Amino acid sequence: MSASIQAVLDRLKTLSNPDNVAGMARFGINPQNTLGIYVATLRQIAKEIGRDQTLALELWNSRIHEARLLASFIADPHQMTEALLEDWVKEFDSWDICDQVCGLFARTPYAYVKAQEWSSRPETFVKRAGFVLMATLAVHDKRAPYEHLAQFLPAIAREAGDERNFIRKAVNWALRQIGKRSLTLNIQAIETARQIQHLDSKAARWIAADALRELTSAPVQTRLLAKASSRQHQNSLIND
Repeated sequence: MSASIQAVLDRLKTLSNPDNVAGMARFGINPQNTLGIYVATLRQIAKEIGRDQTLALELWNSRIHEARLLASFIADPHQMTEALLEDWVKEFDSWDICDQVCGLFARTPYAYVKAQEWSSRPETFVKRAGFVLMATLAVHDKRAPYEHLAQFLPAIAREAGDERNFIRKAVNWALRQIGKRSLTLNIQAIETARQIQHLDSKAARWIAADALRELTSAPVQTRLLAKASSRQHQNSLIND
């Protein structure tokens, strides 16, 4: 039996922690309509509820911070329409809502299109969502052809000069995750970082320096070389 919206909201309110809300505000999370519940607790509740698209929509419409996080954990990505993605992203008001909900968005058929579209939008959390999607897809879409991820690099270079903190960190995140996906993408991401390095922008220089530090590091290079070697070995066995 599906849980009722009121029962779930009542349960969330019993878990409210004002001290946590104050701490979240210090980390840049919007304290308005926020209960201060840990994400791990919300994920456990989501596990108990299971997939429930109707409840997810009701939770989102409650406008309560944690209810919206919970909504993204129980929503069915196959029932998320393009219009819903647009409706939800316009209401992002905090980096954690943006990042967590993008985990849901990345499993929808619209993820690659929206990553590109949103990366050029002016609204802070819509633009951030574009780059968070890029980073999330680079990590979790294991079957994605490399060229699907490489297509994000021009957008990363284009927006690297945005000085807003929530944007520059997301651009950096996307660049690093793409560059850690494969040896081929690593080379392309490093080249993009070096292009960004020459932009007349403090944000761009920080993005480039931080990305190059990780992407050229011995641990990353060793892992990618081993991965490439293993793939070549598997291909040789198939072709023999």
